[in-house]
This record gives sequence, structure tokens and C-alpha cells, in this order.
Amino acid sequence: MNIIATSLFVQDQDKALTFYTETLGFVKKHDVPMGKFRWIALVSPDHQDGTELILEPNDHPAARDYQKKIFADGVPATMFGVADIQKEYDRLLENGVKFTMKPTKMGEFTIAVFDDTCGNLIQIIQQ
Repeated sequence: MNIIATSLFVQDQDKALTFYTETLGFVKKHDVPMGKFRWIALVSPDHQDGTELILEPNDHPAARDYQKKIFADGVPATMFGVADIQKEYDRLLENGVKFTMKPTKMGEFTIAVFDDTCGNLIQIIQQ
């Protein structure tokens, strides 16, 4: 069994698509109309046949509540791995990304957390 996709609730699919592709550097793999929303799947530029990140609209009240509550509690919605966290932190800062946690050593890992502007906190990790 393989993980082929994971969803991330977003407040605005267009805004999220721009942020995740232009700012973070993910690649759009699918963008399919589905009624009033779209099936938007992104992949890592280095693993275009890998796990897809689905930008899921938070249209359902439970999704909105979940997203608001974990954000308010400072809980990241997901985690992305990076090879050099300081380099990625600096690059994202230069692109206007707001961090809630600077790169911080946690045992053998270093993590940082930023606001994706779409209702989520995202953690990056260097292992």
C-alpha cells in the first residue's frame, strides 16, 4: 500500500495554487473543474510521480472548524521535508513568507513553521 495523495484544506483554491506553486515551488499536476471547485493536485518538482498534495476547499463547516482550530492552537496542518532548512527559510523569508517558528533544533531534526496565507500553518523539517 502506498500513499498516493494527501489533502490540505484551503480557504481559496486560486490563492493556494499561486502560493504553493510560485512561492513554495510545487508543480501543478492536475487542475480539473469539479462543479464550483477544482481537483488541484501538486507534486514535488523532484518527484513528479510521487505523492500528490490536493488543495481541498474548506467549504464544509467541519473542515472550516478543523482548520481554524488547529491554526489557532499553533498546530501545523502538514509537514514538508527540506534538504537545507536554513537555506529554505532564507529563501521563503525573501519571498515574504511569515514564519511563526524560526529554524529550531529538536533532537536530530530541525523544524520551522510558517503561515501559508490560506488558513494553515506548515512545518518544514530537515532530518
